[in-house]
Amino acid sequence: MPRPTRKEINFTKESILSLMQEIYNELVEQRQTAIRIQNKMLAMLKSPEDMQSIGPVIEKQQKIVNDCVEKKISLSKLQSGIWEKSNNNTESLSLADLDDDLIQNLIDKDVSSNEESYKIK
Repeated sequence: MPRPTRKEINFTKESILSLMQEIYNELVEQRQTAIRIQNKMLAMLKSPEDMQSIGPVIEKQQKIVNDCVEKKISLSKLQSGIWEKSNNNTESLSLADLDDDLIQNLIDKDVSSNEESYKIK
């Protein structure tokens, strides 16, 4: 079976901003949930023996919080790149116009993480 031909994906500025807002909102929700779980686990911590069972959960929640912060930073870099590219008064942008390295890094980070969190498909 032959490989499908590449298609150029065109976005309008509004659709890109809407997508980024949706991603941001999901990151905020994921971070808040992780912090809530972490705080509940810390409240349950009463003796050193509890740390053995609760510790891994707390560690995983901290990793989720850190990953959310990294993804927010990457998203803001991508958004600033889009704003710079769109300043030349074109109404639509193509994915090829964006910083390919930044997009590839986001995809690589997403693929390499083994979490059950948000995944780019």
